[in-house]
Amino acid sequence: MSSFLREDQWRRIYGFLCVETKIHCREEGRVRCFVEAVFWMARSGAQWRLLPREYGHWNSVYKRFARWSELGVWQRMFEHVASDPDMESLMIDSTVVRAHACAAGAKGG
Repeated sequence: MSSFLREDQWRRIYGFLCVETKIHCREEGRVRCFVEAVFWMARSGAQWRLLPREYGHWNSVYKRFARWSELGVWQRMFEHVASDPDMESLMIDSTVVRAHACAAGAKGG
């Protein structure tokens, strides 16, 4: 299984998950595999059915993902890690970047 998370990143996420009251996180390896599966899905944009078998059965992973979503776990986790970003990877979307008119061939004045 390929890992998307560095060990320090996983420690931070797992520490957060351990204090969540409505989810089970006793088996750290299985929890990490699940979180890595969700990250694989997010990065690939694939359908759930195409999740590599090494992450577990796609339907089980999906049901757990949906349950965590309903419980607000993902939202709280994102808020937790956003409070101290590592700034290693940044993404700029074209919807927030505006080109100057001359970039489209307009005559400068």
